[in-house]
Amino acid sequence: MVTHYKTAGHLACGRHGSNLTSTTEFARVKCRSCRNTDAFKDARKDARNAARRAARRAKVAHASIDWRTSWIKRLSDMPGQQRLPRGFSGQPYV
Repeated sequence: MVTHYKTAGHLACGRHGSNLTSTTEFARVKCRSCRNTDAFKDARKDARNAARRAARRAKVAHASIDWRTSWIKRLSDMPGQQRLPRGFSGQPYV
């Protein structure tokens, strides 16, 4: 069975009918006419770009948190009493 791409309440290829299978998931679309429309290509490109932006934001957020934990671990592993810098409250001496 052919699955069509549905956007804004209509099928991208322009077909009409109550028995047509449609989806908004790009991987499940089997209709060649739907896949070749600008609406399908633009929506797929926008979704891909949004996923890349989200991955970049998550990577940046993870890196900003990771430096702090690695710095605390590094100072904690040093021998003797090492003073943590300001902003690392709760541990005046390690």
